[in-house]
Amino acid sequence: MEKVRTRFAPSPTGYMHIGNLRTALYEYLVAKKDDGTFILRIEDTDQERLVEGSVDLIYTTLKECGLDHDEGPDVGGDYGSYVQSERMASGIYKEYAEKLIELGGAHYCFCSEDDIHRQKEEAEAKGVSFKYNDPCHNMTLEEARQRIANGEKYVVRQNIPLTGTTSFDDEVYGHIEVENSILDESILLKSDGFPTYNFANIIDDHMMNITHVVRGNEYLSSTPKYNLVYQAFGWNIPKYIHLPPVMKDEHHKLSKRNGDASFQDLVAKGYLPAAILNYIALLGWSPETEQEIYSLDELKKAFSVERISKSPAIFDIEKLTWMNGMYIRNLTLEQFHQLALPHLKNAVKGDFDLVEISKILQPRVSTLNEIDEMVDFFDALPEYDIAMYTHKKMKTNSEIALASLKQAREVLAALPQWSEEAIHDSLMNLIQELGIKNGQMLWPVRTAVSGKQFTPGGAIEIAHILGQAETLRRIDTGIAKLSEQA
Repeated sequence: MEKVRTRFAPSPTGYMHIGNLRTALYEYLVAKKDDGTFILRIEDTDQERLVEGSVDLIYTTLKECGLDHDEGPDVGGDYGSYVQSERMASGIYKEYAEKLIELGGAHYCFCSEDDIHRQKEEAEAKGVSFKYNDPCHNMTLEEARQRIANGEKYVVRQNIPLTGTTSFDDEVYGHIEVENSILDESILLKSDGFPTYNFANIIDDHMMNITHVVRGNEYLSSTPKYNLVYQAFGWNIPKYIHLPPVMKDEHHKLSKRNGDASFQDLVAKGYLPAAILNYIALLGWSPETEQEIYSLDELKKAFSVERISKSPAIFDIEKLTWMNGMYIRNLTLEQFHQLALPHLKNAVKGDFDLVEISKILQPRVSTLNEIDEMVDFFDALPEYDIAMYTHKKMKTNSEIALASLKQAREVLAALPQWSEEAIHDSLMNLIQELGIKNGQMLWPVRTAVSGKQFTPGGAIEIAHILGQAETLRRIDTGIAKLSEQA
């Protein structure tokens, strides 16, 4: 059986689109499912769209996600170079374009932009779809070569049969057949000598022995033309796996141009790479079970092309946020603390035990960027409205809260040792002694020590971290606020 070889071939254009990353993941899984080879190839022949630093961004993203490539520009391999501009410099695309012309699969074209524009205007005037009718198609090879020798500029266009059909089988969308008459004769080699994407990736895929081509379904319409090139050369055609689009909603594709998040944006917003990867695995693929949380190793075992959907997948940030929270809670405290530390140091400048703060944060955080706002009260008690002391569910109001804070202050001030256990026992004993509900004591204390409606951790945990002196000072502030109203 032929060893599976897939390739991720991004253009270095500045960021990693979520759809691109999902393609990389599926290509990785298709290869690794059968102990195959996953290749990284940089397609940088579209010079106008190149963004400096983007190649490093591609390497970093794949590394952060654990998608280790077996061959590529940075790790080498037997089929290099793995950078298209370097391959172009060797002359292979021009060489294969000329060979394709000799085989009858392409022709030289000397038409100007004006010639093409004229035909386009005529088509628009008639209300028909534009398809360029190239007069150079019937030029003899001898005449074309003479014109090139005379210094005329040219492009290489594909030859498309005027009649008949071209078909292919896709692993997701099944058998697809199109009339050759609707296919346009695309440019394969531009006048500056650069290959178009459509031509270069065919040559590279063949030369690198790619067995499975995984890409977005926007390339379904171009695939018949790719096959005509393969057939003209007499090459084996790879298996095609076209993926459904990732959508923002039912009508709009996810797009960076529309302000939608890239992988880098999501990481900057506090999402973990592993959670992002897990979530996008489920955008267009469904496992056989109800399981939703997968490690990369588990995905390798569970993934199958047969369960890739034909339907578009809608990116749901709320679902990703939920999944990210699950990943955070599955970390060890030490792992979480290391991730939380930059946020804690940014928001908490006082002399507090940051590990203890991490301990109360971890069960309650969904994204890392939530941390700063959740812990800003440790340094300084924010100004707050005493209306917070009234809480229907906790069965407390200003009068009950004032009485509870006075009682709590007395027992907390008397503690000889300030530990979480001591704070817990003293307050719980007080609650039992007074015959009140837990919330009637703990809600007022939590409000007094934090000044916030929502906090990581409860009254006891927060008081322990704040220390005895600061806890009592804040309770005194709460008593004063409530006393003023009374």
